[in-house]
Amino acid sequence: MQNATTGGEAYARTKYREYPVREDCELLDFLMREGYSRNKAKDILQGHGVMVDRRLVTRHDHPLRAGQTVLVSRHRRKTELESQWLKIIYEDKDIVVIDKQPGILSMGTSARQFTVKTVLDEYFERRHFQCHAHVVHRLDRDTSGLMVYAKTIEAARVLERDWKGRVFDRRYVALVSGVIEQEGGTLESYLKDDQIGVTRSSPTDNDGKLATTHFRVVERLEGRTLVELRLETGRKNQIRVQMADLGHPVCGDKKYGLRGDDPIHRLCLHAYRLYLYHPTTGLRMEFETPYPTAFRRLG
Repeated sequence: MQNATTGGEAYARTKYREYPVREDCELLDFLMREGYSRNKAKDILQGHGVMVDRRLVTRHDHPLRAGQTVLVSRHRRKTELESQWLKIIYEDKDIVVIDKQPGILSMGTSARQFTVKTVLDEYFERRHFQCHAHVVHRLDRDTSGLMVYAKTIEAARVLERDWKGRVFDRRYVALVSGVIEQEGGTLESYLKDDQIGVTRSSPTDNDGKLATTHFRVVERLEGRTLVELRLETGRKNQIRVQMADLGHPVCGDKKYGLRGDDPIHRLCLHAYRLYLYHPTTGLRMEFETPYPTAFRRLG
């Protein structure tokens, strides 16, 4: 898949300053050498104003190689959205990427429900945008982290039609009960909802959907483990059910977890990485948020 269309390249030339990389270094050091102060460089990175070879990058320690090109935005986007429930990470005319807080639904079953979609729709209306937030994937109410919403029907259709091709890396971090001895592994089972809406897991085909999750241990804490999880499929409650199958349910999971293991009074599951190809330009985009510090304070 191409990184950008010709129109996207022309747009990038007017919106970004272009800097060639002449020697290997880290991104923050490179920006400071080009005349940006440390605080200004971090501010631009956090505002998603830096691309490396047409790929959005936010990590200040991102490694650069000689021959690459760094693009730095001439203008930092100012968001007018102020909400305790979500933060806009990136926005253009086709998509908006947000960092969702726990406790809010991605979308509702009725127009009266308070959801991320209603927050975004009200924000678009205040800014007089002729668009709505189109849901293309979901996070559980009590899961936090990165989500993308389409702002046009055309962008929504592209993402829905080729979700696995467009979204090529989704990762989560979770704090789970107990200490996992192995360094990592792959969890695979068939998931199917029962009559009361509880997702059941089976090692053999139960007329459900095959779910595959790869995990690795990040850190072993006192009686708990911090793990990174990479989804190969995106089934309902996939991580929560499969970690429970492993004998290490997600802390704070009132449905599939251990009763009483609720150290920070929330589900300890966060979607920290979302890598995708833009549905209109084809631009490769990389979004990450830090691991929640509360997950690590429990050791």
